Amino acid sequence: MIIIRGIDKIKKYARPAVALGVFDGVHRGHRNILQAAVRIARRDKGTSIVLTFSPHPQKEPSLYSLEHRLRLIAELGIDVCIVVNFSRNFAKVTADDFVAEILVKKIGARFVCVGKNFRFGNKASGDYSLLRDAARKYNFKLKIFNVLKSKGASISSTVIRKLIKSAKIEEAEELLGRRVSILGSVIKGSRLARILGFPTANINPHHEVIPSAGIYAVEIVFSAKRYDGICYIGRRPTIDSKNKSIHVEVHIFGFHKNIYGRTLEIQFVKLIRPDKKFASLGELSSQIQKDIISCRQALRQPRKKPQ
Repeated sequence: MIIIRGIDKIKKYARPAVALGVFDGVHRGHRNILQAAVRIARRDKGTSIVLTFSPHPQKEPSLYSLEHRLRLIAELGIDVCIVVNFSRNFAKVTADDFVAEILVKKIGARFVCVGKNFRFGNKASGDYSLLRDAARKYNFKLKIFNVLKSKGASISSTVIRKLIKSAKIEEAEELLGRRVSILGSVIKGSRLARILGFPTANINPHHEVIPSAGIYAVEIVFSAKRYDGICYIGRRPTIDSKNKSIHVEVHIFGFHKNIYGRTLEIQFVKLIRPDKKFASLGELSSQIQKDIISCRQALRQPRKKPQ
């Protein structure tokens, strides 16, 4: 996928089918829109394009970092992603000018796919109704998607964010249409886990929403390969009761490479137990051994794939 950062760098592409939106989380509703743009572009022998924004126009906390979002969008087969810097100046652009100058003049959109609840332009004055009028005026086709629902409730990044923070991994997974995951860089830690006999990779998440404190069975995606592992999220109460920082650490089973500075993705499979304080490091070490056994068992269980 070609990534274009900034509207001044937009190039002309053949018969663009444009998916328009923030797509934070790239959940099931978003995927419907993105996959439609891919299908239309392939049918018309054109180019599937995503026009997205960073930071979030409504200043909401991101479910995923921009890098994570771009990875997920690329996996769906999108050809080009245009990332618009949502600055104060850009926020002043009217909805009419956004359509005329960017969608039509710069991109040359032939087809636009958008969610019914998407808003754009100065003071969020633009909506699907304005796009419908613009489609007639500028002669492009428009496909509007209703908000997708699951068990009667709308699927949204806000709902998914709350579920993840509450460690309701399987419920969040169902709405996402894939596993809950975080993308992060491996950083140097205290090396205490190595002393305990369980070397871990300390993770600096890329502005991601993190599940609540606890021990999780996880799969790790690194360098296009998948590994089983166990993830700890918490404040290390046994080691330092005054520590206020949240730590994310992952022990990858059977993995011994030096990966400091590298980026990996942690995919959460199951919450094994909440975080807790132990009376001693020995007791903690003993519990970690039990947790690893529980994680291996959880990872061996057949799982229903999200829709």
